[in-house]
Amino acid sequence: MSYTRRQFIGSASAAGLATPLSIGAPHTLPTGKDLGESRRHAQRVPSTDDPLGVRPDFPVVERGVYLNSPYITPSPQQAVDAGHAFWQAKAHAPISLGDMLAETTSVRQRFARLIGATEPEIGILDATSAGENLVARSLSLGKGDNVVIDDLHYETTYALYRGLAESHGVELRIVRSGDGAATVEEFAELVDDATRLVSVSWVSHRNGYAHDLGGLATLAHAHGAYLYADAIQGIGTLPLDVRETGIDFLTAGTYKWLLGGYGVAPFYVRSELLDTVAPDRAGSLNIANELPDFHFELHDDARKYIYATPAFGAIYQLGAALDYLLDVGVANIADHTVPLAKRLYDGLTTQGHHLLTPVDNGSAIVVFEHDYSPDAARESLENANVQVSLREEGVQIRAGLALFNNSSEVDQFLDITNTWTN
Repeated sequence: MSYTRRQFIGSASAAGLATPLSIGAPHTLPTGKDLGESRRHAQRVPSTDDPLGVRPDFPVVERGVYLNSPYITPSPQQAVDAGHAFWQAKAHAPISLGDMLAETTSVRQRFARLIGATEPEIGILDATSAGENLVARSLSLGKGDNVVIDDLHYETTYALYRGLAESHGVELRIVRSGDGAATVEEFAELVDDATRLVSVSWVSHRNGYAHDLGGLATLAHAHGAYLYADAIQGIGTLPLDVRETGIDFLTAGTYKWLLGGYGVAPFYVRSELLDTVAPDRAGSLNIANELPDFHFELHDDARKYIYATPAFGAIYQLGAALDYLLDVGVANIADHTVPLAKRLYDGLTTQGHHLLTPVDNGSAIVVFEHDYSPDAARESLENANVQVSLREEGVQIRAGLALFNNSSEVDQFLDITNTWTN
């Protein structure tokens, strides 16, 4: 039987819907088929020092205390091996496009499972900001419409809507957070029947504040608006069920808490809204059917957003990372890391530092300001091999607790910050 290129891609993708990724031994170069048949699973042994039994899988723990996961989260060795196996295959026995698309479909399935969605609702983009750009430009926003965000969002969002305000007359309304939080009640003061979109960073990179997505979705829908979530600081570290929360759209890059690499960002569109969000470009991969005389039909699900060759190496790496997260359990990760963040928060408060993260916050990120010399603070952290994000010229510090961190590392960091108060 002969196949057109389009028929081959479609049949290969369908045949590989649930195929996981395997890792070959260093001397065995995996083929495309091998990369879709079996995967090395982590042998996790929980202990007091390692409640989730994951530390042996994260080489970063051997180099010191890494509390900088809100910036870049280290990958487990399983995800690193997946990326290595892909590039070894690229060098010695390149994987077929059909097999790579089959793995892409499998990754979409696994991400859907992670957030309580379905495969047709999951597309693959190249960056977090790409999702919000697609949504905003699909809504035909114009004069008389408003978009409501808050001052805890990522800078891309401000640039996007300031640009639409200048070019299309869209009104941008910004909720001013109080005590580090932007509550549903504060959003309600700015949302009205002219609001088309409410947009938040689910967990703010600025101070770790975890928004009430369910409450915001209810608020937005009551006014005929949609809720978009930049989820890069939440997915993989906090559990989320998109059905329960009622959110309409989200995007998440994978190099943070999803434990993956760069160039891949899963994009969720609620099934009822797939017709609302149109792809912004066309290519060979979002074509569903070739019609006579060079006419085409695009996919009618989230595959339509994958228009051209994606970062397949990062997709294989993400597949291994998703397997890892699903095996450990995101709820278990949250049960481990959020109390660690509370331990850090309480310790810093006792020491007299100024916390920018709200009290009793529900994320694994803690941000504070200190009155110590920024240069001396940086030196003390470097000498102790502790990595955090130093911001605002070193006066502000952001720390994040990942699945591989433990209470001993929190205490080591607190021992250092305690010297900054003397």
